Amino acid sequence: MVAGRRNPYRRITVSTPRTVSLLPSTTEIACALGFGKALVGRSHECDFPAEITHLPVLTSAKLDATASSRAIDDRVKQLVSSGLSIYEVDAEKLRALAPELILTQSQCDVCAASEDDVAAAVAEWTGERPRIVSLAPQTLGDVWGDFTRVATAFGEPERGRDLASRLTDRVTELSERFGSEVDARPRVACIEWIDPLMAAGNWVPELLHLAGAEPLFGTPGEHSPWLEWDDLVEEDPDVLLLMPCGFDIARTRRELAPLVQRPGFADLRAVRDRRVFLLDGNAYFNRPGPRLVESLEVLCEVLHPEHFAAARRDLGWQPL
Repeated sequence: MVAGRRNPYRRITVSTPRTVSLLPSTTEIACALGFGKALVGRSHECDFPAEITHLPVLTSAKLDATASSRAIDDRVKQLVSSGLSIYEVDAEKLRALAPELILTQSQCDVCAASEDDVAAAVAEWTGERPRIVSLAPQTLGDVWGDFTRVATAFGEPERGRDLASRLTDRVTELSERFGSEVDARPRVACIEWIDPLMAAGNWVPELLHLAGAEPLFGTPGEHSPWLEWDDLVEEDPDVLLLMPCGFDIARTRRELAPLVQRPGFADLRAVRDRRVFLLDGNAYFNRPGPRLVESLEVLCEVLHPEHFAAARRDLGWQPL
C-alpha cells in the first residue's frame, strides 16, 4: 500500500489465487491493489509493506550484498559472463507453497530473480503449474499499465485502472503545483551506481522532467547507462543526486569514498553550491511501483525547497 494512504480495497474475492511475489515492486503493487492477503511467499528483497515481511523467503543472491560497490559489480559481471544467474529460487519451498500465481520480472537479470529463473524452478512440476506474470516496465506509462496487468491476474482489472488513475492524478497535482513559478530548470545528474559510475535511466528521467528539472544523463525508457567521470565533470551539473540501486541512504553514505575522493569532485558546481543529495534508491526510485509518486515528491522537495516543505528529509533524502 502507498505509505500514508488508506487502501480503498478491503474485499478479496473467493477465487483470489494463492500468490508468490518475487519482486519488491510486484509485492507493493499487489498490496496497493488490496491483494496482500493472497500472498504466501516473497523474495529476499521484498520488505514493504511491513505486513508481508513474515512471509516465507523464496530467493537468495549469489553475491555478498554487504560488499563494496566495486566488489558487487565485479561479482555480477563474473556471474553474467559465465552464463549464470545472479539469483536462486528455492524450488522445493516454492512447490510446497503451491502457488497458483507467481509475480516476477523480465526487465533486468541483475535486479531480481528473472522469469527464466522462475520457469526453471517449476520446470519439473507435474500437474497444473502456476501462472507466471512477468513485468518489464521501462517508462512511467509501463508502470501504470502494470497495475492493470497485476490486477487482471487477480481477476479484477478495474482495481488496476483505478490505482493508476489515482496516482497519475497525484503526479499531475505535483507537477502543476510550482508550474510556471520555476524560473529555470536545474541541470541534474542522477547516479544509480557509484563504483563504477552509472546514471539512472528508465523512468527516472521522466520523474526529473515532471519535477521541473533537466536530466543530463539517461534516456526515458532506456536502461541505465554507464557514465564516465570526465563526462560528469564536463557537464558540471547544478544538482547531483545519488540513488544507488538497492541502497538506502545510510548504505549510500558508506559507499561515497570512491566518488568524493575523485580529483575534481570538490570543484563540481553542485558540490560548491551544496546541492548534492543522497536519496533512498532502494525504497523509492529503483522500484517501479506505487511509490514512484513518492519518489517524485522527494525530487520536488530537493529541487524546489521554496515550494515544498522538507517532509521526507531523512526518510527519502538527505543533503551530503
